[in-house]
Amino acid sequence: MPTSQPDSSSPSDDRATPDTLLHTGSEGPVTAEDMVLAAGRDLSPKNLAWAERRLREDGPTAIERLLP
Repeated sequence: MPTSQPDSSSPSDDRATPDTLLHTGSEGPVTAEDMVLAAGRDLSPKNLAWAERRLREDGPTAIERLLP
């Protein structure tokens, strides 16, 4: 009785995600809205000003300090 082989084109639960697909998002543009939402805050003028200040000071890597 032949056993079925999994289709090699389908995703497998026992394979690790390649490093090239893992990222935090700081490779692309980060907006003040992104910062506010990553911090779990409401989108208010005060919080947007905070995020804009952080982005000016730390650049796009500022969001990485908020992400686990």
